[in-house]
Amino acid sequence: AVHGARKMEDYGRFLALLVSALQVGFVAVILSLVWVFHYREGLSWDGGAGEFNWHPVLIITGFVFIQGIAIIVYRLPWTWKCSKLLMKFIHAGLNTIAMILAIVSLVAVFEYHNASNIPNMYSLHSWIGLTAVIFYSLQLFLGFAVFLLPFAPVPLRRAVMPIHVYSGLTIFATVIGTALMGITEKLIFALKNPAYSTSPPEAIFVNCLGLLLVIFGALILWMASRPHWKRPPEENAKALLPVGGTPEGTEVESTMTDGSHGDKADLRINSDAGRKQNLKLDEAAQRSTM
Repeated sequence: AVHGARKMEDYGRFLALLVSALQVGFVAVILSLVWVFHYREGLSWDGGAGEFNWHPVLIITGFVFIQGIAIIVYRLPWTWKCSKLLMKFIHAGLNTIAMILAIVSLVAVFEYHNASNIPNMYSLHSWIGLTAVIFYSLQLFLGFAVFLLPFAPVPLRRAVMPIHVYSGLTIFATVIGTALMGITEKLIFALKNPAYSTSPPEAIFVNCLGLLLVIFGALILWMASRPHWKRPPEENAKALLPVGGTPEGTEVESTMTDGSHGDKADLRINSDAGRKQNLKLDEAAQRSTM
């Protein structure tokens, strides 16, 4: 009973954090739209300031909000009964959407700079941002090749998993830090009269947006790093593999956890079940002989 109560308490805590993260992330996306439409020139695709505004909106929507959801999608308790292969496709799909939005945002800012004769890639924000996009692309490609396609051997998946998890969380944290640098840089350049240092309404508004990004990132990283909220090994469904392929149950755990313990648990469960089945067959044979 105590164990059940603790599980319910943990589930309630996770649900509260999840709802909070979704609300904070959604409000951050809305505030980014309010910023560009109310304080800036809106959205357009004509090489002007409106085209640049796609950059912060798409980064916050895709590279922060959608990527954050992709990180914790394995942790949702109501998906634990779903096929592990299905969850892999959902995880990969969300990351692909985030990647596409990030690339479009880069195209927008480069076209704006070229049209306005502004140098490209001179600030630390641009250096780190482009580095994050490149590593995110590599992370997505390797994730497809190693974890989604059924050709990679299980030892390779086990070896790559810790790197995949660490790099995913590092890229996510880097993206949030880079976004904070970017919106601060934009305010410093754009606010002249009144200046950013005088804390005009736009500066306060965007600073609040930055705080929401930090809170969202902290909530996602906290949920992703709690081992007791990972997908239970006993709930993993068997993925469809070619004939002679390795069952999904022998693979590592979800993208956010190391599943080597889950593999051992599955092997112990299977071996115990086999021994019990053999004992039942022996008893049945003895009864039939008597």
